[in-house]
Amino acid sequence: MEKQRIVILGAGESGVGAAMLAQKNGFEVFVSDFGAIPQRYKEKLQELNIRFEEGQHTAEEIMKAVEVIKSPGIPETAGIVKDLKRKKIPVISEIEFAKRYTSARTICITGSNGKTTTTLLTYHILKRAGLNVGLAGNIGNSFAAQVATADFDWYVLEISSFMLDDMYDFKADVSVLLNITPDHLDRYDYKLGNYAASKMRITRNQGPEDVFIYCADDEETLKILKSTKVHAKTYPFSIRKKIEAGAYLETNNIHININLNDPLTMSITELALQGKHNIYNSMASGIVAKVLDIRNSTIRESMGDFKNVEHRLEHVAKISGVDYINDSKATNVNSTWYALESVSADVILIMGGVDKGNDYEMLKDMVKQKVRAIVCLGKDNKRIHEAFEDDVEIIVNTFSAHEAVQVAYHLAKKGNTVLLSPACASFDLFNNYEDRGNQFKAAVKEL
Repeated sequence: MEKQRIVILGAGESGVGAAMLAQKNGFEVFVSDFGAIPQRYKEKLQELNIRFEEGQHTAEEIMKAVEVIKSPGIPETAGIVKDLKRKKIPVISEIEFAKRYTSARTICITGSNGKTTTTLLTYHILKRAGLNVGLAGNIGNSFAAQVATADFDWYVLEISSFMLDDMYDFKADVSVLLNITPDHLDRYDYKLGNYAASKMRITRNQGPEDVFIYCADDEETLKILKSTKVHAKTYPFSIRKKIEAGAYLETNNIHININLNDPLTMSITELALQGKHNIYNSMASGIVAKVLDIRNSTIRESMGDFKNVEHRLEHVAKISGVDYINDSKATNVNSTWYALESVSADVILIMGGVDKGNDYEMLKDMVKQKVRAIVCLGKDNKRIHEAFEDDVEIIVNTFSAHEAVQVAYHLAKKGNTVLLSPACASFDLFNNYEDRGNQFKAAVKEL
């Protein structure tokens, strides 16, 4: 009997993982990447004898598929995706495909900001509690690769809106929506409502036995909730008001009440993650842990000793009384707002890169209050100049991480903070945000 063909578009982490899982389940697999395939992924495909192509999409190979698994980075508007839809060949995401082959339960975390931190913190708590748990999605090894090679009872998945767009039958046992702020609007016809609807797909297929956790202080979430029917049990969290079942902040203490017999109370001074946005992230992870009946002592210990992810408000050095902070992962305006909110005043802000239709309006007040000078790091900094020329006396253009750090060093005085928080994507001057962050750190270490 002839094997059915699965085609995978995009040979990154998720694509190669999907290829491994499809091969393991008896499909004929063909991988097609319009760009160049990174060497380590090419070697993996060769080792498994999986056919692939790069630098092109060969239509006759792709159209023979019974189903296509698409990398989250490929937009719906790509020619090959439109052709597949016309032919009514199903196009799904890697998470959709992987979930068919595991009975593990899933905790799925999405949001415009904080999802990596919250995913890692949740994973840290569950692992500390002794659960057999995997970490996947937008972070670490692909979900499909782990389903193919490991055997976990639980997965904590960081889920982007792009993954959710190609999700149909997938169901989260526990879903978390941290916030909705303008990001990737170029993929959603520049309509925040479209992007919000995409984020709400995290609740798709959930029933009364499942759980949905959300921020009761986030305007866009509250707005989209009005027009979305959620069937799961809901637990909100807030730092502004008291919540009966969920989490809230009161006089510097977090209270988490899921079942009222055993509430958790913890002072925010005990949290490893500081800053207002991290109180939200810690509350969301805390609710997940309580839903899973993890002991208060374990939750408290885990939240107290957690180490955050690289390139996210990462303290690099203190030189001549100046703090240098690497927040290269801040690729949207809202992330930069959070970063500024969590540091003290007198900031030399290094920002810029590829602008994804950014609206800098929300940053203006924060910049006026806290920023002494802006060092632009990008090929085209016109919009940053236009946005902040009335708010900041000094705006300088630089074209490398080394140059940006040198300029910031000369502008900074004792007690200031030099903050790399770009609010933009990195690929005009760097391979990715990690590369940008690493070059920044190397330049700081040379000072």
